[in-house]
Order: sequence, then structure tokens, then C-alpha cells
Amino acid sequence: MNADRAGEDALLELLNTTPVVEGTVRDALGAPADGRAWAREHGGTGSGEEAALLVAARDALQDVVRGRRDPECLNEFLAGVGSVPHIAGGALEWALQVPDARRLTAELILTWARVEESRPGRLKPCGNPECRRFLLDRSKPNSARWCSMAECGNRMKARRHYRRVREAGAR
Repeated sequence: MNADRAGEDALLELLNTTPVVEGTVRDALGAPADGRAWAREHGGTGSGEEAALLVAARDALQDVVRGRRDPECLNEFLAGVGSVPHIAGGALEWALQVPDARRLTAELILTWARVEESRPGRLKPCGNPECRRFLLDRSKPNSARWCSMAECGNRMKARRHYRRVREAGAR
């Protein structure tokens, strides 16, 4: 798996850490130990500061993707972040300059920006209004609407079918 794809997957995993489970929103980063563990699993330090930054960045990113906040709100997570060029293996590479506790958050925000620039409109909330998950539509026609066809897609199709049958019976 290439680095871009791994970063996109991590971004999507972060966005999807507040799913609705049995009618209740569950926060996979809500307990400090859970946030630290998530950070370590995704290449972070696992510090309390890092976990708190990830939660704040996740909340901001979710609002940005849903269109509730302007992307400029993400600037606070990029303050003081720099990038330095160097040659490695005969190719130009850029090294991110940021304190360790802020690195993972900055990388995820930069991944969001890269996705928005290279594939605008492909990172979106699930089309099921009762779902809090997100999807990154990698399909050629950009027609994906649900985080999961097996869950939300089938539910939404079943609701539409039931509504059509009920309306036809009422006529």
C-alpha cells in the first residue's frame, strides 16, 4: 500500500471514530487511554497532548466535511508546521518539521487538504442521515453514497422501497 493510500485510510478512520452504535454515538477516542492507543496504532507518540489534538482536529474535520465550518478552522492545527526539502535516493523529498505530539494531527490535516485538492467532493458524509460515518469515494463515476452498502445502503434502499409501497397503497 502506498503512503498516500495509507494516509487516506488513517484520515477516514479518524473521521469515523464517532459512529452510531445501537442508536447511540460512540466516541472511540473519548477515553484518554483510547485516544492514546489510537494515536500509537497510527504512528503517533500516544501522548495525552497528541490524543487531545486528534480529538479537536477530528471534530473540526468532521464539521468541515459536513459543510458546517469553513476549512480555515484547520489553520490552528497547522500553526508552526514547516516542510524542509532534501534529496534521498536521488529524489526530492519533503520532511515535515513539527513537534512530535503534533505530527500525526498535522499529517492528517495535510492528507485532507491533498484529497480535497486532488479529488474534490470525494470525501463526504454517509448519505444515511442517521449515520455519522464518512466515506472516500474511490469509484470512477464518484457515485458512492453510503459508508457501507451492506449497512447504510441496504437500509436506505429498504426505506425508500417501503415508502413507495406505502404511498402506492394509499392511492
